[in-house]
Amino acid sequence: MLISIIAAMSLNRVIGESNRIPWYIPGEQKRFKEITWGHAIIMGRKTHESIGRALPGRTNIVITRQQNYSAPGCIVVCNLQDALENCPLNEAEAFIIGGEQIFRLALPLAHRIYLTTIQQEIEGDAFFPEFSPTEFKMIQLEHIEAKLPYTVAVFDRGVSASH
Repeated sequence: MLISIIAAMSLNRVIGESNRIPWYIPGEQKRFKEITWGHAIIMGRKTHESIGRALPGRTNIVITRQQNYSAPGCIVVCNLQDALENCPLNEAEAFIIGGEQIFRLALPLAHRIYLTTIQQEIEGDAFFPEFSPTEFKMIQLEHIEAKLPYTVAVFDRGVSASH
């Protein structure tokens, strides 16, 4: 199973502000839905709560340390390893969708990163972690002209990385 991270960040690596995404880009949300549809999505409790519901058409897995946490329509687990083990048996690609803590935990395991970068600095309190350009090679880059311009890049872990 391919382990992928999918995220959107600003130029200063912000991914969130007060437990929400500090921008709205309809095309970017549509892309997220198209890429993750039919797959497992793994997220932290705060990310799940900011979304407010299970996302349809996907296996929703929520990681939390809170015992007896309830998330209707979701599988609730206590760590990333349990989340990966709870993906459907035939899952080809599982997506880590946030937030900051979960991205940091998943980065050493990730095979691929789908990363949207908003082309401006934005205030926030949650950040996407740095990753090594020697470990991940950009295999795709697209510039999107919009009210809030952004780029979409896909990075694959290089063959020299240990996996």
